[in-house]
Amino acid sequence: MEVIVMYTVLGIVALGIIIVFIKFFGLWFRALLSGAPVGIARLIGMWLRKVNPAVIVDARIMLAKAGIPIETDLLETHYLARGNIMRVSQALVAANKANIPLPFQRAAAIDLAGRDVLEAVKTSVNPKVIDCPDPSKGKQAIDAVAKDGIQLKVKVRITVRANIERLVGGATEETIIARVGEGIVTTIGSSENYKVVLENPDVISKRVLEKGLDAGTAFEILSIDIADIDVSDNIGAKLQADQAEADKRRFQAEAEKRRAAAQAREQEMLALVQENRAKVVLAEAEIPKAIAEAFREGHLGVMDYYRLRNIEADTNMRRSIGGDATDSDPDGNR
Repeated sequence: MEVIVMYTVLGIVALGIIIVFIKFFGLWFRALLSGAPVGIARLIGMWLRKVNPAVIVDARIMLAKAGIPIETDLLETHYLARGNIMRVSQALVAANKANIPLPFQRAAAIDLAGRDVLEAVKTSVNPKVIDCPDPSKGKQAIDAVAKDGIQLKVKVRITVRANIERLVGGATEETIIARVGEGIVTTIGSSENYKVVLENPDVISKRVLEKGLDAGTAFEILSIDIADIDVSDNIGAKLQADQAEADKRRFQAEAEKRRAAAQAREQEMLALVQENRAKVVLAEAEIPKAIAEAFREGHLGVMDYYRLRNIEADTNMRRSIGGDATDSDPDGNR
């Protein structure tokens, strides 16, 4: 019974070995024939570490055929770090063919940083053109105003080449576009008039290139070419018109304020006149009292009183004849 169990276990083990051998024999044999041998034990170890052996073998074969010896451990490490092994291998081959120094560690770092290392190598070999501004952002031209107030709309094409050494930590295309746009606005803004820019559009390219806008970026600017310049609105005149309109409204508001103040003052003066008239009426009301007091104290006689009334009557008559009767009250008093 024990012998049967032993033979059964040995059979299972032998069957497992045969299955594993069959599973990895094709990869092992293909790597051996390609000059990039990988042992069966290492292939099994990759499988146990959840590394795709086929990807590692294909990458080793590609690098070996290109004359770039890379250890399997490095490829496995990059795979476990969620890197794109095939993309890095293709970038190394492309860089080697173009005589661009690109160590595996740098290529792996670029790939893990989220950059397309193969595209970077292609851009380094074959420079690409960037539109400024980026049409995909919805803006079709850069607006800049010369000193004479004329607005110009400029379209620029930037030819850049990838800088492999600065791909890790370097600024992207958006930074290049923003810096070039800023340089264009500054250059046009410092021009005396728009005609100078239209006559020599290359002045923009030269001044922008002199600023070294590719510093700290992942690209090297090769050239800046003006694709199109259009004359737009007279921004200076519009600003002056808007300022004049604003000044007019301010002056109108100040005039309205003064008019309201004058009306308020007029009403105050009318109220003051009515107040003074009331005081006069009150003062005139005291006259009969004073006359009565004078009668009681003997300071005024009856004849004196009648002479006073006669004088008032004569005065009122003269005023009536002279057309000034409106100034008298019904009793003939002022």
